[in-house]
Amino acid sequence: MARAVIRFDNISLQHGQQILFVEASAALHKGEKVGLVGPNGSGKSTLFRCVMKEETPDEGQVSIDRGMTIGYFRQDVGDMEGRSVIEETMDGAGPVAQVATELKKLEHAMGDPEQMDNMDKLVERFGEVQARFDELGGYALEGRAREILAGLGFRESMVEGDVGALSGGWKMRVALARILLMQPDAMLLDEPTNHLDLESLIWLETFLQRYEGALLMTSHDREFLNRVCNRVLEIDGGEITSFAGNYEYYVQQRAIADQQQQATFERQQAMLKKELAFIERFKARASHAAQVQSRVKKLEKIDRVEPPRRHEKVSFEFKAAPRSGEDVVNISGVNKAYGDLVIYKDFNFLLRRKERWAVMGINGAGKSTLLKMIAGQTRPDTGSAVIGASVKMGYFAQHAMDVLDGEKTVWQTLVDNFSRSSEGTLRSLAGCFGFTKDEVDKVVRILSGGEKARLVMALMLFDPPNLLVLDEPTNHIDLTTKEMLIDSLKNFEGSMIFVSHDRHFLSELSNRVLELTPEGPVPYGGGYTEYVSRTGREAPGLS
Repeated sequence: MARAVIRFDNISLQHGQQILFVEASAALHKGEKVGLVGPNGSGKSTLFRCVMKEETPDEGQVSIDRGMTIGYFRQDVGDMEGRSVIEETMDGAGPVAQVATELKKLEHAMGDPEQMDNMDKLVERFGEVQARFDELGGYALEGRAREILAGLGFRESMVEGDVGALSGGWKMRVALARILLMQPDAMLLDEPTNHLDLESLIWLETFLQRYEGALLMTSHDREFLNRVCNRVLEIDGGEITSFAGNYEYYVQQRAIADQQQQATFERQQAMLKKELAFIERFKARASHAAQVQSRVKKLEKIDRVEPPRRHEKVSFEFKAAPRSGEDVVNISGVNKAYGDLVIYKDFNFLLRRKERWAVMGINGAGKSTLLKMIAGQTRPDTGSAVIGASVKMGYFAQHAMDVLDGEKTVWQTLVDNFSRSSEGTLRSLAGCFGFTKDEVDKVVRILSGGEKARLVMALMLFDPPNLLVLDEPTNHIDLTTKEMLIDSLKNFEGSMIFVSHDRHFLSELSNRVLELTPEGPVPYGGGYTEYVSRTGREAPGLS
């Protein structure tokens, strides 16, 4: 086996009352691609921080191979401003970045009329710096940086623009590009797929498959973990357990291990019950004293088997949606443009009862615009978007989280919306969407993006509409909640139209695909799986 480049030896770590690790050990080997999984709050991000020496275990140690370079991608990217996207990306590549910065300054100085007197010195220095830049592979590096940025969805015009003008999601992509360009010996990637569209996600998948260093990552994307990882480390209950194989194989092995442990636990419980019954029955009889003592001692020495920790998905029986008319949405002769940018030209579309449309298209194709028109959030320039008879709509978009009252707790939010429901029903609903007993008392304003998304989803599905309009519903939602959501929506009796970059979600829930192309919309009968087999690609922007 390849040598271990990062080792966790008997680490124990506690945050206040919460025990994260108890004498846990694991190793990451050269060339391995490892998925890190575990319940929310189990310590995945803490493990990354221990490698980066931002946190130290209470006991045990984390060892890293001497001279090893590590690239660490995390969700909080910090301030980025004052440089172009390409400069910020190349800045992660070490010494060559400083040389590139000086080269840019010299170019500006040489074009400045006020610097004419210094021109000889500037030209001489420019020659030296240019030679050094070339020696360090700078020109090839810039080419690679541009290639990586294009892979992550940056248009050419964005690459030269100020990084400070970008949204948080695009800054995340720049932070990721810096690490990919750096090509470190090991990469720690904490949720790298969160802000990526489907094309970028598939590009990153291919990039990481070819990466030769050691990789440790978390992701809420099941398909991504499946295709990139060749081993899974599970953190649960203070322990780190290693499973060979990809995520799908891990799920199977985890289920088998749980079954075996449950069977062993039940056998031991039956034996203990029998032994204790014998002791209870004969403890007062002198004739059986020796046997009773012998059995008591035997029980004292037995290693007690624990039942398996519960890994099953939480499920919730949602009420049946009321029946709508047969024609749910009818879009007729729609034209829509933003300035010179034409999004739709004479666009027609009919969504019928029980159809589940996945809307596909490259960035800017008009996916969100279509959902907003259906939801009445934006109007067509000409033409009509008509909602059918008896349609009750539920619309989920990223801004849907803004309507939550930041000062209320999760529990108050649920009670205020569903005041006639019993406490037991609402606790079950909260648990189903990942809010445990303590977490329902959290104030909404301190919730993470994922927690807010889960709360909005709970509010929308508890008293279900018969038309769901979902714009990236799985962003920031963890694997367990995502599985629960997929299971619930599989049983949903209404109609759906949605945009998602999660291939598992797309393939499990769609029965129609609408691809928005520059030539106009192209409908496909059959769901996402059929779309992939018919087109030979997983996303519209891929050749």
